[in-house]
Amino acid sequence: MDTQVQNFAVANLRRRPVVVETGGFVAGFDPGTASPYLNYATPLPGAEPTEQDVAALVAAFRERGLMPRLEFAPEAAPGVVPALRAAGFETEAVHEYLVCTPSGLMVPPAAHAPGVEIPETDEEYAALDAALAEAFGGVFAPSAEGAARLRRIQQGGGAVRFVRPPEGGCAGVASCSPPAEDTAELGGVGTRPAHRGRGVAGAVTAAVTAAMFAQGVGSVWLEYSGEGSRRVYERVGYRPRGTRLYLSLPRKQRL
Repeated sequence: MDTQVQNFAVANLRRRPVVVETGGFVAGFDPGTASPYLNYATPLPGAEPTEQDVAALVAAFRERGLMPRLEFAPEAAPGVVPALRAAGFETEAVHEYLVCTPSGLMVPPAAHAPGVEIPETDEEYAALDAALAEAFGGVFAPSAEGAARLRRIQQGGGAVRFVRPPEGGCAGVASCSPPAEDTAELGGVGTRPAHRGRGVAGAVTAAVTAAMFAQGVGSVWLEYSGEGSRRVYERVGYRPRGTRLYLSLPRKQRL
């Protein structure tokens, strides 16, 4: 699964508005934001970069005023980590990833789950982006660009689903990328604090996962941020399959 997830990461970055490929790396950039979570690189499976390859990758970030940063499944490219460490890259995080297959999906009973909808209007996409901003504690601010990215996911072959509370707006949302390499990445699952503990996250996770399986995708994978969210995903049918590594080059190493 590591190689499949890594092949997906490569294909997904190649969808970005600006793509740079150099020395066994693919870097995807979004000129609409400086967020490190939307501007990063990943290696090709089996890549064995040289010192010069890493330097060229760093230069691609420097010329855009961005922090050099990578996300990847290390077991799919074991020669990459030593080369990056030698250049001064440090670990941001190591995340376990979970995988769900069609036979393992467990959809919550409709009688016990909140209703899930597909966004359609600009107002709904803006409400979803605002809900994610609140759910993630202000890591990013709601924006027109964020709402537009959610719309592009839904209209580009991925899936976006949300729960509308009685007072309107958005209680929680989940999105899944368009598929590649017979898999897709589920991300951006967030529930507003006032609506947590009501099955919202499980309902939207199951809905986007089912939407991708309806397209014929063989698996969906995700990363989780804590044991609470892991339990939500496991109840839907996700199971651990590997790890993903996040590396970045500290500012002192980029002067």
